[in-house]
Amino acid sequence: MNTPTLSSNLSYSVWSVYATEARLEFIRMLRMPMFALPALLFPAMFYSLFGLLMARGKGGVSAYMLATYCIFGVMGPGLFGFGVSVAVEKDRGWLTWRRAVPALPGAYFVSKMIMAMIFAFIIFLELAVLAATLGGVHLEASQWSQLMLVSLLSSLPFCALGLVIGILVNAQAAPAVVNFIYLPMAFLSGLWLPISLLPQFLGKLAPIWPSYHAAQIALKVIGADLGAPLWHHIAYLVMFTLAMAWLAVMFWSRMKVK
Repeated sequence: MNTPTLSSNLSYSVWSVYATEARLEFIRMLRMPMFALPALLFPAMFYSLFGLLMARGKGGVSAYMLATYCIFGVMGPGLFGFGVSVAVEKDRGWLTWRRAVPALPGAYFVSKMIMAMIFAFIIFLELAVLAATLGGVHLEASQWSQLMLVSLLSSLPFCALGLVIGILVNAQAAPAVVNFIYLPMAFLSGLWLPISLLPQFLGKLAPIWPSYHAAQIALKVIGADLGAPLWHHIAYLVMFTLAMAWLAVMFWSRMKVK
């Protein structure tokens, strides 16, 4: 009869800690109306206005806007879930307590990352149902799966950026700073309007934003991207995420929490 080894028990304990922290973090954020309601309702509301009503039943336009609004939707949980919540918890002394107790050092960040991805999944489902039922969008099963995967993974660069913001600013400034980055970045990346409709000089600057590259990957799934190689967008997002993570670690190590 096989008996569980110490290493397997430890592995199970580690994963159970991560799972528990992620579940509690998701429930906590879900119970915060100022976070949950905008995160879950705004993408669907904006897509209904621009991707459904203004598209007037044109499936191609609705599909294009579905891809871009998926990226717009998943940006919010990453930026606000990290940027605002980390700043608030830092100012309230929660991070000091976290450093004092014998907790897994990565569980705090992993739980927030999983929380953001769960919200991203819910947002994708909302937009997909609207697009398929009201927008006349017909995609292959593989395209739906790929678009979902792109949406989930695209939240990671914004989690990293949000973490940097949360470490650097205080709780009062965090919402304003996140909004100052979130909304202009979405507009300038062509998430609300196609790049071709933006002024030419703004269109040339679009590739500097991570949201542009995430949107181009999503658009590539439906064959509506601008034609740059897939690896180009992936490489940019990986480097951006690693750069933000490095900055977060550097600022975290120097941070004086209350």
